[in-house]
Amino acid sequence: MNYRESLQHKKRIVIKIGTSSLTFPNGRLNLTRIEHLVHVLATLKQQGKEVVLVSSGSIAVGVGKLGLKKRPSSIPGKQAAAAIGQAVLAKIYRKFFDTYNIHVGQVLLTYDVITDREKHVNAENTFAKLLELGAVPIVNENDTVATDEIEIGDNDRLSAMVASICKADLLIMLSDIDGFFDADPRKNPNAKRIPIITKVDENVSASAGSAGSSFGTGGMSTKITAVQICHTDNIDTIIANADEPEILYNILQGHDLGTLFVAPKNV
Repeated sequence: MNYRESLQHKKRIVIKIGTSSLTFPNGRLNLTRIEHLVHVLATLKQQGKEVVLVSSGSIAVGVGKLGLKKRPSSIPGKQAAAAIGQAVLAKIYRKFFDTYNIHVGQVLLTYDVITDREKHVNAENTFAKLLELGAVPIVNENDTVATDEIEIGDNDRLSAMVASICKADLLIMLSDIDGFFDADPRKNPNAKRIPIITKVDENVSASAGSAGSSFGTGGMSTKITAVQICHTDNIDTIIANADEPEILYNILQGHDLGTLFVAPKNV
């Protein structure tokens, strides 16, 4: 079976983009990349795809707006930065999507959307209706109310939860790395990208490591956790580089880009 070719037939797609892909090293928003991303998502919708965007960046944007030198460590500090940053992000996404006459719906979630059946069903219905109306749901964790008990912790896992709630066909996690490698490419110049993985075993988990970036919370290990969540619901997952959002076109045409994690039932 050609796993890559099967991607052409995926219709409902969750796309996650991380903080490091939306911001410059100083934490300020990379508006050019966001504009390109919105253009690509609008084009995918015109091609008949249903798109859900999980966007990180609210805390980092809030940090920049407040003129802070680094990400707050306290919960109230992070919540305040998130409240300010989320408003800025929502306005920017709405402005760019308005160019294509596409409505966006802001969806902020906490972990209890998984543990509380009523909230889970409500979330399912909300996503279904937004997609039926032709809108693009833009999702983030509700950092302003999340505590240790109800926080999801990173948007890799959040994106997997969203893919499950939406009954998505595919999750694409866009990051600052070209895919999953047999070694850390930032430390080992001989590291090789693995194009397709059909089983997430102990070796894959061990190779993932735990490093994240200074402005975000995720690393490769959280992405592997997201893959495992998706695989329980038979959802294929891809990790790819966000530098050029147009990569989404090529991925969905079956090109060998990023790493495709094939769900067990699709192997």
